[in-house]
Amino acid sequence: MPIHIINSLATWYIKKRLHEIDLFIKYPIEVQNEWLLELVHIAKDTEFGIKHKFTSITDYNSFSNQIPLQDYESLKNYIERNRKGEQNLLWPTDIFWFAKSSGTTNKSKFIPVSEQTLHECHYNGGKDMIALYVNNYENSKLFTGKNLALGGTWKIFENQNHTSYYGDVSAIIIQNLPILAELFRAPDIKIALMDEWEKKLELLSETMKDENVVSMAGVPSWMLVLLKKILHKKNAQDISEVWPNLEVYFHGGINYEPYRKNFQQIFGKQQVNLVQLYNASEGFFAIQDRPNADDMLLMLDYGIYYEFIPEEYFDAKEKKTVNLENVELHKTYSMVISTTSGLWRYQIGDTIQFTSLNPFRIKIVGRTKQFINAFGEELMVHNADEAISEACKITNAIITDYTVSPVYMNESSGTHQWIIEFEKLPNDLNYFAYILDNTLKEKNSDYEAKRYNDYVIAAPQIIIAPPNTFYLWLKKHNKLGGQHKVPRLSNDRKIAEEILQIIHDNK
Repeated sequence: MPIHIINSLATWYIKKRLHEIDLFIKYPIEVQNEWLLELVHIAKDTEFGIKHKFTSITDYNSFSNQIPLQDYESLKNYIERNRKGEQNLLWPTDIFWFAKSSGTTNKSKFIPVSEQTLHECHYNGGKDMIALYVNNYENSKLFTGKNLALGGTWKIFENQNHTSYYGDVSAIIIQNLPILAELFRAPDIKIALMDEWEKKLELLSETMKDENVVSMAGVPSWMLVLLKKILHKKNAQDISEVWPNLEVYFHGGINYEPYRKNFQQIFGKQQVNLVQLYNASEGFFAIQDRPNADDMLLMLDYGIYYEFIPEEYFDAKEKKTVNLENVELHKTYSMVISTTSGLWRYQIGDTIQFTSLNPFRIKIVGRTKQFINAFGEELMVHNADEAISEACKITNAIITDYTVSPVYMNESSGTHQWIIEFEKLPNDLNYFAYILDNTLKEKNSDYEAKRYNDYVIAAPQIIIAPPNTFYLWLKKHNKLGGQHKVPRLSNDRKIAEEILQIIHDNK
């Protein structure tokens, strides 16, 4: 297709979409209320809709009173039946795609992705990130080259006479992209969706090193690995020698900040704009709509109805929710969504704060549970507890306490640093670490993927803490007694560095 036609189509769409975004900014509550009633109306004859009397839902109060808060475990039976071929359970249209991600009580979750969610949420999110970007950077030449999009893999799930598909949400999106979008995406889809990472990395670096890449999209930890490989192949000092027209990196999935220095070194003197996205297996939620901002515009017309659990109710037996009309600035909330894939009042586990109420802008502040997601591994406390218990059992060790923090990438891959106070040392510390690592791989598919060949996460690093180390840390923070304890997992190094200092001071 000639470039002038593409530019005309892009200009038309951008103007149209910016007008629609302006409307939901002006009338956010009305837009959300319309979506609430639309969602329950469409799904009223599903098994879930009949059970919860969707036909009698007329407003937010009746919606929240008639449908209990859900999580993956409460919806798992519906989803597994759906994967095996039953339809009209949570959503009326047939669902054949499932986004695979790590679960909190199971190794993997399989999030249903309907055609509506794929097109009205994920694809609209992709188009809107471009519309908002071009609106902010009028001299952009985004349509003159390729977008490097890092994707995962997908597989076929067969059950008797039914076939469904599962994989990373990025792979599902790439596999089903509209033809026009394919004109600008690279690499070739056969390479993009390969499941053998070592071979994929080699082909990615080989095919992309001579492309005219103008934009990149992907998780920072994976993108760093690829960029370093490409620089090595080209014997280049920075990315300007490889892609002189690179102008923007769309990033999301994990916190960019720990990787900022790495990317600055790779970008060199080249000005590369950064745009943060909040997209997940469950949906596309927010886009950075202003240059150099640390917050994102909450997208309100993607077929998602939003609710929020205030922080004081995170651990309550009866959780209270508020809708968008009643949120407050700078207060921490856990996100709850209802979507066009049948995720009803679904707690995704992310915590956010509102930085603006006109328009509604948010920033991600963490998870409702302790976790490490420094490299996209989504390591949860129960994973760590199970792994260390197994390692102790097999190596005849006894621990007093432990904490885990990430060690971020420098010239090589990152790792997890385990600071462990033993009551009884293992028979073989190396074997202890080996069991620990392999149990984590068994319990968490995202950790397992990032550990592949040490590309993103190297083997665990174990620091033996002397007796009373954790006691001294608790005493320092006036947390002796009661139920106080050192957090098992931290997504930054603050606690680790304090404990390492205690170890150093008491040598």
